[in-house]
Amino acid sequence: MGTWGTGAFDNDTAADWSYALEQVDDLSLIDATIASVLDCDDDYPDADLAAEAIAACEVVARLRGRHGVRDDSTETVDNWVKTHAQSPSKALLESARQAIGRVLAENSELRELWAESEGADWLAAVEDLRLRLS
Repeated sequence: MGTWGTGAFDNDTAADWSYALEQVDDLSLIDATIASVLDCDDDYPDADLAAEAIAACEVVARLRGRHGVRDDSTETVDNWVKTHAQSPSKALLESARQAIGRVLAENSELRELWAESEGADWLAAVEDLRLRLS
């Protein structure tokens, strides 16, 4: 995974996911992405799956009006949120919170990878997202 920062969309996987989001008009991709990390059979979500889940959770937070960083990496998602204003259900919001917990768990490949480098900055960014989902 090519990564250039600690933000939700500062990696190739999340950027590709955001382009897929442009192809839908509802929350189906967001819901499916979050569900995939929660339904991970081996209780060890891989890094790409976790990066996509963070991206999906970021969209949920933005739909609630709780934007995080806005920059070139978030432009695709910010435009989608602007043109697809809708409120996520309570169930989707709860699933997003659970997905963040799953990504931050000790048995998360993405967390392990970040622990080997700039883990504190990444962890702070994900914790900020968790707060914006509460």
